[in-house]
Amino acid sequence: MSYLFTSESVSEGHPDKVADQISDNLIDHFLAFDKNSKVACETMVTTGLVVLAGEVNSNIYLDVQKIARDTIEKIGYTKSEYQFDAKSCGVISAIHEQSEDINRGVDKENPEDQGAGDQGMMFGYATNETEDYMPLALDLSHRLLMELAELRREEKEITYLRPDAKAQVTIEYSDDNKPQRIDAIVLSTQHDEFDADEKVMLEKIKNDVREILIPRLIKKLNNPMVEELFKGDITYHINPTGKFVIGGPHGDSGLTGRKIIVDTYGGKGAHGGGAFSGKDPSKVDRSGAYATRHIAKNLVAAGLCEEVLVQVSYAIGVAEPMGLYVNTYGTAKVDMTDGDIAREISKMFDMRPAAIEERLKLRNPIYGPAAAYGHMGRKPETRKVTFKNGGREESMEVEFFTWEKLDFVDQIKSKFGL
Repeated sequence: MSYLFTSESVSEGHPDKVADQISDNLIDHFLAFDKNSKVACETMVTTGLVVLAGEVNSNIYLDVQKIARDTIEKIGYTKSEYQFDAKSCGVISAIHEQSEDINRGVDKENPEDQGAGDQGMMFGYATNETEDYMPLALDLSHRLLMELAELRREEKEITYLRPDAKAQVTIEYSDDNKPQRIDAIVLSTQHDEFDADEKVMLEKIKNDVREILIPRLIKKLNNPMVEELFKGDITYHINPTGKFVIGGPHGDSGLTGRKIIVDTYGGKGAHGGGAFSGKDPSKVDRSGAYATRHIAKNLVAAGLCEEVLVQVSYAIGVAEPMGLYVNTYGTAKVDMTDGDIAREISKMFDMRPAAIEERLKLRNPIYGPAAAYGHMGRKPETRKVTFKNGGREESMEVEFFTWEKLDFVDQIKSKFGL
């Protein structure tokens, strides 16, 4: 029997994602001016208001109000009718110094002995069903919203779009776990007021999604296999509740860290429960999750398996992980148990927090772009960035999404005789 699997994504203008992006842009500014900053910052957004809270240990003082407003403006909340806009919203900061009781477990005399910033378990997942080794339903959900945001910014083909949106894709799989067709697409987008009645408005939005957004997405994907999936009898639910003018932080309050499944694998694999945004890389919720994704993606890309879940776990203040777990879901191409594979992998990848930071270059200001449309499955790239704070300016060239690099494929092939 075939089965259905669904994943969702949310746009950069979704209130929870507004909060994530503000928190991660604060992280980037702290790291740009002080690479050794220890930061855990949360953001709450609601009608006309941003509240910042958290703990910081850094030698730089930031203009957090400006960073928050610049982030909101970039997202697209720039009009007073949104009831939340970059220029007029209030910004309250309750950020204070980090607890010494926490910091003492992280900083050590020998930097290599840096302890984990917290206890917990983190998971990385990869599958060969897409080119970026991500679950197809989540990949398409992200791409639908990225294309919708591009249409919004162009203001040419669809001119009524506002920043808040959600997408959901349901894929039908065969018994051997291969995507067969797209069963359903749900898309809700915030929009301007229409002069027409609600029925006409809704029909206009439905037609634009199906006749403009979907064809643009298919063309950009440039993937015949995925294009075939769109040719079936798809059920569309476009703005199923009807009118969606009130949205963003005015429609719902937003909090950092409330979209952890959107940020990772759309419900595939597993999740340890820890959010990423607002945390410097000494927090293993973030660095451990990136490191396990890096392992998982390289394992699948090397051909060791078709699908894999990797888990790592830590004790607060302790450098060495509690253990490494691997589950290939019976798809391994080598004559080894998953436990044997895990033991070999643990010899190849140093999973101490300091080693992860070094290997993946996580002490750079690279987190803002990851805070919307998923932290995983993104394209690694190097580019120059500039950060300003008061009269200071820092420019540097940094690598983004290093955990997506396929730089261990050859080593894995050699190790396992692939």
